[in-house]
Amino acid sequence: MIQSMTGYGKSVVTYGDKKINVEVKSLNSKALDLSARIAPLYREKEMEIRQMVAGALIRGKVDFSIWVEREAHADATPVNKVLVENYYRQIKDISAATGIPEPQDWFSTLMRMPDVLLKTDVEELCDEEWKVASKAVQSALENLVDFRRQEGEALQKKFEEKLDNIASLLAAIEPYETSRVEKIRMRLVEGLKKIPEAEYDKNRLEQELIYYIEKLDINEEKQRLANHLKYFRETMAEGAGVGKKLGFIAQEMGREINTTGSKSNQAEMQNIVVKMKDELEQIKEQVLNVL
Repeated sequence: MIQSMTGYGKSVVTYGDKKINVEVKSLNSKALDLSARIAPLYREKEMEIRQMVAGALIRGKVDFSIWVEREAHADATPVNKVLVENYYRQIKDISAATGIPEPQDWFSTLMRMPDVLLKTDVEELCDEEWKVASKAVQSALENLVDFRRQEGEALQKKFEEKLDNIASLLAAIEPYETSRVEKIRMRLVEGLKKIPEAEYDKNRLEQELIYYIEKLDINEEKQRLANHLKYFRETMAEGAGVGKKLGFIAQEMGREINTTGSKSNQAEMQNIVVKMKDELEQIKEQVLNVL
């Protein structure tokens, strides 16, 4: 079963007072185009994260995010109360000694003073926490791959439908193809009859007619197109990672359809070719989303 390059996956785990969130989104791209937003604590693991993403997703424009939420009490930075009181007394003393008015907003003034907010130690990532976080990353990637499979299943059904339509249209050409030989012959003979003084060798006319018909013969194009339709189906059955290959096959299908159209000298045949091109164009549009 083929996979789409469009997908979404998310995972949330807890570690102590932390809630670790991982979110991964992907769209179609010719190669792996990874954009990663990583919480400061996990930046030392960025290369490992990128390897995990590349191994799971292979290709696509990927937007990866990992961030941490904490309990409200854990986020609060401690205030140095002793230092605040000290600043307060000093400012009041300076105001009384110099006559400078005291601040209107004491709280804002005091909170802007140096070292009022206590500095906390730099947090280090421990092996236990990274083990939990890496499982969250893996889970989000697995969810995205599942999403891709579901999208791929829908794409494959769409492709099967379009391939069937092209095969039916290809078969619909045959009646017009077999009757056009006689139509061409009659048209040439009628044209010659309109010129009474014209003399021609019937055997030579038949030879020229055969040569002309051979130039318009589309049996080879029909056979190659049928082979391409079969090969497209077989390639889809190979599974994920065949998007580029399917794109190449679709291009070859287009060449055969175009050649058939250029050799079709009947309006009915040309109308069928136009319908085949429309079906193929829909395949080409969607094959860009296949992994």
